[in-house]
Amino acid sequence: MIKALKKQVLLKGLSDAELKKIAKNIKRLSFGKGEDLFREKEETKGLYMISSGKVEISKTTPDGWKQRLTVLSGSHFLGELSIIEKRRHQANATALEKTGVFLITKNDFEKMEKSDTALTSKIMKQLVLILSMNLRRMNEKFINALISY
Repeated sequence: MIKALKKQVLLKGLSDAELKKIAKNIKRLSFGKGEDLFREKEETKGLYMISSGKVEISKTTPDGWKQRLTVLSGSHFLGELSIIEKRRHQANATALEKTGVFLITKNDFEKMEKSDTALTSKIMKQLVLILSMNLRRMNEKFINALISY
């Protein structure tokens, strides 16, 4: 499992010893095509890291239409905002094909925050770096769309 965890972008730069600690708290889950990992307004189960397959993130509009936000694939993660903000999911996550994920449950993540702050800090730092890169990319797309309009 350590070899597979090394491929996860969220766990980049962690030592084998740190990955072994995390591995103790990981559940492997499998979802078939069209199966939901979670739905909007559901309580969060935890932090998902995609090991194989593809997951569509979508929102349902007030008039009932599904709006695709993004498609995530191997090594991407999801569910992190619901853990950090301590809230229900704000979007749907659906497997687009057979998909394998690693799940760190909300409870296990919170225990890890208290018992190993150094390790959790490394994960959170990586999370912040990825989120800031994504935000910059979205800002560039938005500005380019405004300029070309």
